Amino acid sequence: MSGESDTTEKMTAALRKAGIRVTRQRVALLGVLAEADDHPDAVELHERAKLIEPSVSLATVYRTLSVLEEGGVVHRHAFKGGGARFETTHEEHHDHILDVDTGEVIEFQSDKIEQLQDQIARELGYEVVHHRLELYCRKIR
Repeated sequence: MSGESDTTEKMTAALRKAGIRVTRQRVALLGVLAEADDHPDAVELHERAKLIEPSVSLATVYRTLSVLEEGGVVHRHAFKGGGARFETTHEEHHDHILDVDTGEVIEFQSDKIEQLQDQIARELGYEVVHHRLELYCRKIR
């Protein structure tokens, strides 16, 4: 099974579990979410889904995103200086760099950072159960 179809199936299952009908509009949105390799906001998702299914409403996008977030299959990011942006949870853990000039979001993974966070937590008597790292950066010119 491909990654996108697996992700779409997980999102579909989360909607059904919440008692939400899987309509043509929602299928279009799920497809857009599954193939997004950026971190679109609700309006961007709405615009992309409307290219597939013109009857998709912004209200449907917001309601569906809320249910998917509650179901644990979509992450909502509230990056500083902007509205909520979304990504599916199918990927392994990663952190983000936000380009403060362009708004671009770059994903990265660093074993050094993960180990340092675990070490600091242990030294303070804790275990990391979840974390989010966002670096706000400007390109060096």
